[in-house]
Formats: sequence, structure tokens, C-alpha cells
Amino acid sequence: MTPSADDTVCDVVIAGGGPAGSATALTLLRQGASVVLTDPVAADPGRRPEWKLGESLAPRARPLLERLGVIGRVARGPHTPCFGNQSSWGGTVLTDDAFLYDPHGVGWHLDRAHFDRTLFQAACAAGAGRRAHSVRAVRRVRDHWRLMLGGETIRARYLVDATGAGAGVARRVGAAVQREDRLIALAARLPPGGAPQQPSRTSLVESAAHGWWYAAPLPDGTSLAMLMTDADLVAEHALHRPRNWWAGLMATTHVRARVGHPDPAMVRLRIVRAATAHTLPAAGPGWAAVGDAATAADPIAGRGILTALATGVTAAQAVGADAAGDRGALGRYAERVLAIHTEYLHARAVCYRAEDRWNTRFWIRRRSPSPERADGPGPGPGG
Repeated sequence: MTPSADDTVCDVVIAGGGPAGSATALTLLRQGASVVLTDPVAADPGRRPEWKLGESLAPRARPLLERLGVIGRVARGPHTPCFGNQSSWGGTVLTDDAFLYDPHGVGWHLDRAHFDRTLFQAACAAGAGRRAHSVRAVRRVRDHWRLMLGGETIRARYLVDATGAGAGVARRVGAAVQREDRLIALAARLPPGGAPQQPSRTSLVESAAHGWWYAAPLPDGTSLAMLMTDADLVAEHALHRPRNWWAGLMATTHVRARVGHPDPAMVRLRIVRAATAHTLPAAGPGWAAVGDAATAADPIAGRGILTALATGVTAAQAVGADAAGDRGALGRYAERVLAIHTEYLHARAVCYRAEDRWNTRFWIRRRSPSPERADGPGPGPGG
């Protein structure tokens, strides 16, 4: 990559236009930085967005959305209220974690594609440049980065990886991704078909022999049902085959009642990696990782979107401090991410040990004091 007078120059390039990347961009723009956001899907209005699983967003996300100046945009979206979480964990009886008395109000069942697009558009409206290309190449040249995006070369003082759990950009600059398990989600959208006329506005978790099930109503009237299990167990029990997945769902008690009994032939499974992982380090000279690219958690923790937003804000502050002369800011950010991930691992162990009814490999792995690698205080998925 030979320097050229035609190179685009900016303060920060952010690879990835999801919630973490958009939160980073919005915070940096308020600090006066020039920002370029790269995302092949989000930056191309004519491209159909990838199907998202959908998530429940807890009320504690509201202060972060307010801080980013997007709470009004989010509230106007097609999302529906989420009044809490229910779980059958450690016993057959459902327990409730209601949001009724939460000081921030209720949560949301999200249209994830719309939510992500809302934040991306807010960042662009605030002044971020958009690029419909992924980072093809990156090189450190003295005090800046030179990146190839499609046929364009961009020079930037800082680089932020918001590409997800693969942390592809961070790995290109020397970081390593450490995975703790092989958890995957087998998910399907199910049309109405025998469920109650007025669907419950809560998320639902139910443990099972080979993992745990999650169900939630989606804003378009369908339901999300997904099995969380390990990749080797999927292969061993052929759980990726719709008929076997469906048989597992029908063996549940509460999830089966929630989603009703639509035609199993309608099941179209999507398989998504959901492993616990973290990037070491999560930042270095001139760069930082945010969201899942920094620390990716088991969905049972219910912290995905919250962590995306929070790390985006915090990393942007560290970049701003580094630019102002605080050379320890990015290192402290990396240490903070590692501490948060370590604390999460302890909470995850406590959560899984609370379910002792199943003596299968999925559960034995998670009860072990030292879970195998490549393997809050209670279940409650939702960002």
C-alpha cells in the first residue's frame, strides 16, 4: 500500500456497523473525531439485511441509549415491550424476574435488524462516513493505520474492531482470540399455530438434557425458539436436522406451551456460533476491540447488547484520552475488558451449577472447576 495524495484521511476507522460499532462512532463524533464506519450490509441501503435472531433488551440498556442520544429513535421502532424473564432452571416450576419495579421501566423484544440499522443510521446522521466494504488489508505505518476497503485506501490514526466474536481485525494486528467452549444456537422463527391468543411478553428459558431452550415473541407476531448446545453434541445427536430439533422442543414443558404446535415442516433452522470468547489483548497502540470482538458471552448471561453499547462508549473514551496524550488509556481499557470477562466467567459457573438435574456432557462440562477451552447469577437471556 503505497501512500497517495488520494488516500482518504480520518481520525478513526470502525470495522463493523452493529451496536458496538455504532456506539463507538456516536461517542467519538461527540468528541469531535472524524469517523468512518465500514459495514457491507448496513452501509448499503439496497442490500437485504442478514436475518437476526432477535433479542430481549433489558431496561438497564435505556441509560446507555439515552447517553448515545438514540433512545427516541429506538422507542419509535417496531419493537414490543418485554416485561421480564421466566425460567425453568434447577426445577420444573417457572420462576419470574419481572421488570415491573425496575427504575428504568420495561425492556423490549427487539426487531434486531431494525435496531442495528437505527443505531447505524444515527451514527451516519451524526457525521460518520459509511463504507459498504470490509477491511481487506491493514498495516501500521509509524503513527497511523493504512487500510484497504474495496479499492479505497484510508489512513486513520485509530482502528476499532467491531466485527464480532471472530475479531478478524484485532487478529490481523496481533491479538489472539481465546474461546472457552463450543456453544452454538439452533434457532428458528415459528409462525403462530396454537399458542395463546395474547402471547406472553416475557422471555423464557428452560433447561434440557443437551442444553437449554429459549423462546420469545418477536415484534412481527412470530416466535423465536432456539436450542443452545455444544457443536459436538449437535453432530452426535443430529440436532441440526429439523425433525430432531422439533422432537427436542416437543419434549420441553414450558417452551412447547409458549410456541404452540405449528407444522414442523415449517421449521427452517439457522445455526449460529455462541461461544464464550475474549480477545487478548482487547486494545493496543492505536486500536481497540469492542462488543463481541472484545468479550463474547454465553447468551444465558443476557449481556450481549449491553456489553456492545458499554464497550463502544468506553473504548471511544479511551481513544479520546489517548489522542489527548494519555498513553495508558488504551491499556487500561484492555485491562478493564479482561476483568469484566473474568467476572462473567465466575457468574456463568454459578449459574450453570444451579441446574443439577442433568448428568449429561453439556452440563458436566459447565460444572467443572476448569471448563474445557474450545467449553449473572441466574438465567435470563437478553441484551
